[in-house]
Formats: sequence, C-alpha cells, structure tokens
Amino acid sequence: MKRILLSILACLSLVSLQAADKKTQELSSPDGRITVTFDNFKYSVVADGVTVLAPSSIAMLISDGTMYGPGAKLQKTNYRSGDRVIKADVYKRSRIHDRYNEMELVYKDFSLIFRAYDEGVAYRFVSGSKKGFNVVTEKAHFTFPDNWMAYVPYLNSKKKNLEEQLFCSFENVYSHINIKDWDSSRGAFLPLVVEVPGGMKVAITEADLFDYPGLNICNMGHSLTLEGYHARAPKSTVQGGHNMLQGIVNSREPFVAMSCRPGAVFPWRVIQISRNDTELAESDLVYKLAQDPEKRDWSWVKPGKVAWDWWNDWNLYGVDFEAGINNETYKYYIDFASEHGIEYVILDEGWAVNKKADLFQVIPEIDVRELVEYGARKNVGIILWAGTWAVDRNMEEVFRYYSAMGVKGFKIDFMNRDDQDIVNFYTRCAQYGAKYRMMVDFHGAYKPTGLHRTFPNVVNFEGVHGLEHMKWATDDAQIEYDVTVPYIRMLAGPMDYTQGAMHNVSKENYSPSNSEPMSLGTRCRQLAEYVIFDAPLTMLCDSPSNYMREPECTEYIAGVPTVWNETMALDGKIGKYIVMARRSGNDWYIGALTDWTPRELEIDLSFLPKGSYKAVIFKDGKNAAKAARDYVRESTTVNSGDILRIHLAPGGGWTAKLEKL
Repeated sequence: MKRILLSILACLSLVSLQAADKKTQELSSPDGRITVTFDNFKYSVVADGVTVLAPSSIAMLISDGTMYGPGAKLQKTNYRSGDRVIKADVYKRSRIHDRYNEMELVYKDFSLIFRAYDEGVAYRFVSGSKKGFNVVTEKAHFTFPDNWMAYVPYLNSKKKNLEEQLFCSFENVYSHINIKDWDSSRGAFLPLVVEVPGGMKVAITEADLFDYPGLNICNMGHSLTLEGYHARAPKSTVQGGHNMLQGIVNSREPFVAMSCRPGAVFPWRVIQISRNDTELAESDLVYKLAQDPEKRDWSWVKPGKVAWDWWNDWNLYGVDFEAGINNETYKYYIDFASEHGIEYVILDEGWAVNKKADLFQVIPEIDVRELVEYGARKNVGIILWAGTWAVDRNMEEVFRYYSAMGVKGFKIDFMNRDDQDIVNFYTRCAQYGAKYRMMVDFHGAYKPTGLHRTFPNVVNFEGVHGLEHMKWATDDAQIEYDVTVPYIRMLAGPMDYTQGAMHNVSKENYSPSNSEPMSLGTRCRQLAEYVIFDAPLTMLCDSPSNYMREPECTEYIAGVPTVWNETMALDGKIGKYIVMARRSGNDWYIGALTDWTPRELEIDLSFLPKGSYKAVIFKDGKNAAKAARDYVRESTTVNSGDILRIHLAPGGGWTAKLEKL
C-alpha cells in the first residue's frame, strides 16, 4: 500500500508542474481574523496574523484521467455569504449561529468551494461530470510551518500496511508528539489537533461524508506535511471477523470510490482554528457543515438514558434467579430503569444465536416481544444490539420487523472500516431507521461527520476509547484521555463513551476485571462525565444491583439531560482539565474533570441569568485520593456572578445541578 500511495502522490506532483492559472484567490472569515489563500491548487491559512497552515496541495484524479487540480483552467469565481440560525432538537444546543463567507472556484469539469468561518475553514470538490465515474485518488495535504506538537490518535491496528490498518475500531489514546516524530509506519484517524505556539490549536477532520471513503492521515517522510489517505473501494467482501458478524474485505479496486454520481459533492475537509482550548470543546463546525435533515416529522426521536448490560457482565446479586442473557434478567433491568426514570434498556450481544449473523434467530432464553411488551407497560423502551453483517444481509426487513414489534432502535456494532461500502452502510441504516422510526447508535464506528444532523435518529457514535477499556486496561492512560477527548474527538460529534461506574479506584488499586469491572478515578468523575461528554443516547454502564446501593448518585445520573439548549466550555487545558456548563430549560448543570493532578479551580457563575439558584453539588471527599468512592453531596444557594471554589482530587471530578429559584 505504501508503494501505491507513493506512486500516486508522485503522479500528482508531476501534474503540479504543468501550466495552470496563477491568479491568487483569497477568502476571509466574517470577523476578518482568518484568511485562506488559494494559488494553483495550494491553499494556506492565516489566523490572527499567524500562518497556521503553510501552502498545502489538494487535487483529485478521476478514472477517465481528468485531474481536479493543477492544469485546470479557472473559468470564474463566485462569492457568497451565509448567515442563519440552525435549530436542533437532538444536539448540545438548540440554536446554532451559522455564519460564513464562501468562495466557489469554477473550472470546466468541477468546482472547488472554500468556506471561511470565524472558527476555521473548510473546502470541498464538486464534480461537473454528466455521467458516473470513479475516483482514483485524492490529495489532501496539511503542511505546517514548523515542527509543532500534535495530538495524534494512531489507528489501533498492528498491521504493517497503511490500508490494512483501516480495519480497526478507530479508538486509541493520543500520542503527544512533534509532527516530524510521527511514526511513518502508522496511520491515524481523525480528528487530530496540532498546537500553534501562543495557544492556538488547529484541528483537522471532515464533514458531510456520503458515498465516499473516510479520510485518514499519515506522515511517511517525517516531514511537516500530513497526508490524507483512504481505503480503496472493496471489490470482494466475505463474512467473518468477530463471531462472523463483520464484512472482511479480501480484495480491493484500484480506486478509492466507484460509481460516483454525476455532479457528486465530496466531503468537506475541515481545518478548525481555536484561540483557546475551550473553543474546541464547544465546537459546532462539523454540525454546521453537514446537510440539513429531510423535512419530515422527527418528533418520535426520543434521546435518553440506557440501562446497559454488557459492561457489568449481566452481574446481578440479591435476586432469586440466575442472572444472564435471559428474560428474567432483562425484566429486572426494566424494573430498575422504570423505577429511576431511565428511558431504555439495551439487549447487547448474546440475544441472537451466536455466529449465525441472523437477527431472526433468537436464543430460547430470550423472548424479545415479551420484553418489549413488559417494557411498554413500565414506560421503558427496548434497544437491540446487532452486528454489521446481520443487519446488512436483509436490512429493510430487520428494521421493519422489529419496528412493528415496538423496538425503539439498534446499536449496530463492528463495522470497523471506513471505506466507501461501509460509509454507504451507515447511510442506509440511517435511512431505514428514519423510515421505520428507529434510532441508531453506531458502535465499532469511525468518527462522526455530521450524519447525526442529516438524520437526527442517528443519536450516537463510538469511535472513542471509552470506559469499556477499563475491563482490560493495563495502564492508567484513561484519566488523561478523559480530559483530552472533549477537545478533539468530541468536536466531531457525540460519543458512546458509556460512563457510570460505581466501583471506583485509585491507580494503585486498579486491576482489570470482566465481570466486576472498575473505573480509574473518583466517583464524582463518573458523575461529571454525564455533563462533560456529548451523547444523546447515554449508557449507565454498571449493574442495577450496584446502582441501587448508591441511590444519591443514581438519582443524579438518571436526572441529567442528554440533549441541551445551551453548552459552554468555561475553562480547561487540553490533556489537563476541563470545566463545562450546560442548560436544559431553566436548569444548569456544571461538570469538571482533572487528570492525575489535584486542582483548585474557580468557576465564575457570571454566565447564569440573574437570580438565585438551588445548587446540588457532588464533590470529591477528603479521602477520595485513596478511597476513590469517597464523595460529598451538599445543597446550597448560589447567585449569578458568584465564584465557586472547587477542589478536584487526583483523577477527580466535580458536578452540580443549579435550579432557578
């Protein structure tokens, strides 16, 4: 694969030597602080007078030999602006100000569009072809002026071939390295962040991805240029992988995308620029760049909490039946959910016959219809886990059948690819889910690219190094990851992190366990993550038996909303700590997390509307550094403009609900 990439890049480099239009084009953000300059299919970006992206090459090679790039003759340039308010029901804020300037460069066979926002820039190609075509390759370079530091999420695969590495779960901790120290044998997934001296950050990702492979990044020459690359289109795919639930590609085409439609619109390449770290944590840029949802009734999409079985290994105690994958166990989960106002229970892997990849073959211990009917009487919906191959083999019938039964959605797992076929799989799942009024949670997934805006029934994505890793981790990296991921992965969209552990330990006391898993850090850390992490469909990962022993914490978790009217990042440093506030109606929630460093922080409540608030606070106890389950719950009254002084233990957290009086 490396030889293929090198030969393609060499071909594109030779083309760049051909004669081309030399006229420089410029576009500035509405506030004037960001400027993108385009010259002969190289673009650069300046923010606040600082060059954050040096001239970087872009091009696409089409199967008929047409080059969307150097050599093409510019015919005209169109400028336009946008300024509107986007209304969102299933998101971290209900109103988004979408303001940008746009430059369309029109060529004979294609157009190239740049957009400049106050928070960054984006570009995309649009085909002018009158007939279908294949895309051989795309050049997407990101060249930096100096050897800056970057937060790099390497692909979690041990394959030596860059393309083969793209068969993975797209979850890993971040390597904080200089750009030139990038491991040339490894690719990375997006988003990733590069640090600009002086405090600015540059985040790279993509948006509005349809009928095209996902963008990944490599640096094969220890250079200052990060190079985008894609998986080639699958030619032959067979059933295999985890429990025979995955599609395994055993041959690929000599191009990255096939059968592209006439006039195809390609994904946005996104370069987000932040003046401070908190701007990353509250970013809307990917959401803004996504397509509007279809004009249909989406009111049936009901986000909420989910009592989850897999993380706690169906491990109940104090019951008079044998806990496991059976109806008695799930009725117990439903009873627990109903008692605490939790909207859903999920049946994770195991309810369908193993290795058959057939969602109509259900094990004898499970009666899905009975559980759906039992849950309906208790006002609890049922969500079903499903493997990719099982869904794809007869997708519409699967959605139709279980929707008619009353199932509320699917958690679809083990895609573990981002080639064109799998991207189209996501779209079809979203479409059939919308048709049959079912929500979709993508697990084993690549990063979000805005599908959750276009299809609001797509409520969550994994692609995150979540709490499940605490079942087998051999290090303490999760704590630092927790205060890094809100600034990087979360800017792309919601993430199925699956927090909520009640067995909390310090690093000295941690050990991996499958059936009685634990979390690193304090109890209040787990509570605060419900405020910090975006997830319209949010799991409660622990056993109902453990939650019922912790009524104060369970009541708080169950009460935290999962979608919001307003979101604000109040303070934070990437990889160090974060403080966020969110509003639902008249109520505000605040959450704070730290790394392994204990911290004293001040929270300025000037953002609150004037008045007094009843504050219910959960904070690390005096002994939380050793006994991580130690916490204090207290109630007090606060006013807009007050300063809250809080203490975070090592690996600690702090959270509060503020209710207007």
